[in-house]
Amino acid sequence: MQSNNSSRRILRLSGALLAFTGIALGAFGAHALRSVLAPPLLEVWHTGVEYQLWNAVGLIGLGGWTGMDVRGPGQLIGGGVLVFSGSLYLLALTGASWLGAITPLGGLAMLTGWAWVAWRGIRFPSP
Repeated sequence: MQSNNSSRRILRLSGALLAFTGIALGAFGAHALRSVLAPPLLEVWHTGVEYQLWNAVGLIGLGGWTGMDVRGPGQLIGGGVLVFSGSLYLLALTGASWLGAITPLGGLAMLTGWAWVAWRGIRFPSP
């Protein structure tokens, strides 16, 4: 059970770091990039921030869920956020449209992670 406690602690820390950087990136986009990026690219930036923040909160909550091994779902969700939001940030900053082909892979990882959490929650409810 020690490794599961460690995994939950890592999830809470990862969620907190994603929340911190998400708020910082949101502020950066709202203030520093507002006059630099075209509105459609600013919206791409905002989408990356929004998904990062929602999943950050989710990871913090998942880190508090006892009675379930959260490593696999947490890795999928956290990695998915990095790929999804990271590709959107790079797309907004560089205009490299090919990055849009990578974004759905991050979304698929997040969806798979959350589906795994739902399945485990239904299949193995907490005592």
